[in-house]
Amino acid sequence: MLQVQKVEIMQVLQIIVLMTLCAVRSAIPWPQAQQPLEGHWEGHISIMGTQLAIRVDFKTDQEGLKATIDIPQQGAKGLVLKNVRFEAPKVHFELPAGPGLAVFDGELKGDEISGSFTQGLASGTFSLKRGAATKEVPPAEEPVPYKQEEVRFTNGNVILAGTLTLPPSGGPHPAVVMITGSGPQNRDEEILGFKLFRLIADHLTRNGIAVLRYDDRGVGGSTGITMQSTTQDFAGDVLAAVQLLKSRPDIDSKHIGLCGHSEGGVVAPIAASRSNDVAFIILMSGMGVTGEKILLSQGEAIARVEGASVEDLQERAEWQKRIFKVVRDGKGWEELRMDMRRDVLAQVEKLPPEQKKTIPDPKVYADAATEAQLQMPRSPWFKYFLDFDPSPYLEKVRCPVLALFGELDLQVPAEENKQAIAAALEKGGNKDYTMHVFPKANHLYIGAGTGSPKEYPMLKKEFVPGFLDFVTRWIRVKTGLQPAG
Repeated sequence: MLQVQKVEIMQVLQIIVLMTLCAVRSAIPWPQAQQPLEGHWEGHISIMGTQLAIRVDFKTDQEGLKATIDIPQQGAKGLVLKNVRFEAPKVHFELPAGPGLAVFDGELKGDEISGSFTQGLASGTFSLKRGAATKEVPPAEEPVPYKQEEVRFTNGNVILAGTLTLPPSGGPHPAVVMITGSGPQNRDEEILGFKLFRLIADHLTRNGIAVLRYDDRGVGGSTGITMQSTTQDFAGDVLAAVQLLKSRPDIDSKHIGLCGHSEGGVVAPIAASRSNDVAFIILMSGMGVTGEKILLSQGEAIARVEGASVEDLQERAEWQKRIFKVVRDGKGWEELRMDMRRDVLAQVEKLPPEQKKTIPDPKVYADAATEAQLQMPRSPWFKYFLDFDPSPYLEKVRCPVLALFGELDLQVPAEENKQAIAAALEKGGNKDYTMHVFPKANHLYIGAGTGSPKEYPMLKKEFVPGFLDFVTRWIRVKTGLQPAG
């Protein structure tokens, strides 16, 4: 999901951060003294039935027009925009985010900028109005009753930066390494302002368990590029994190576990199958089936709950399968691009008049939307993920496993994946596993109505009742901090 996931393939509104457009025309730099965009602008993105507030600041220097964007609902400030162009009246800028770019194409009319927004498979509109910047005082963070330490570790030539939270007692403490879902995410796995991993880390650390969470490749203080890496690479990052914890005297080296969400729920079994240093794993919406099956089932589930007809569902599945074939064969990209472009233009023609007005040039919009949709399938990550099967790795896991699911999760449907994970663990001879489905919980473990990612921005940013206590108690029992029973 501008993080609107890691949709993660697995997280649709990270689509807003999750989800390129090459400039269609070369822009002529506007003379600095005449730059009409310079200054502060405020507005919103309209996408997937909701609005996301944004603030953009334009300025000029010797190199030309520059801009930054704030996304308050995601806690993002001062993100640098790329390919900022102005050819009166057209305005163009891009935000690198997720498995592609968030692309803005609009027109300046007086003190307003409006136009189209595309990100991956999602498209919408945006609007901005010129206004004076309001000075914000960031809220003071409440002091916490535990230690927080910034750490860095390496996997090959990749540097990973994170936060280690430690209980106040001397230790050594059992510890958990957090693993995000697909797409570039920060150490908090923040999605639309909901900081899943920060909340989990806080609760665990208050209950005697150290937690290491770190920025994904290419995010925050970490180097590398997430979408140019694969699930196997991420498992290597996790094992590097485990080695960091093992080297510390304040960590109990015999009780270091992993907690992975979504794609992180398959990274964890890979890491555990490769190392005896992993004492337990927690899979939050972990996959039990292949990447192709996940993509097909989540596509159908989301479309169905949003009212798609049988014909629409069939057409969507055929498009997905065609993309998968092109990815596997490595040919047919140009034909696919042209057909996608025609499809986008046809969809534009079906829009209500008021929405069509927000798309100044349908051909430019179609080019942008098509390139954005193709960005992710062309990535090394997608090619690997498509045929990835977690079962062989689950069969090799010998440590205790906690597999969690949301009843209304449409991105990793609970029943299909629960059964597949249990079957793989049983086949490998692992009897020490626990399965639990949280009623009315979506992919983010928030209480939901339908589970559709369209609901994410409107839902209260808190876990379903009992989630944090359930996870904490299981870890405490498995690490000897709390007796069973």
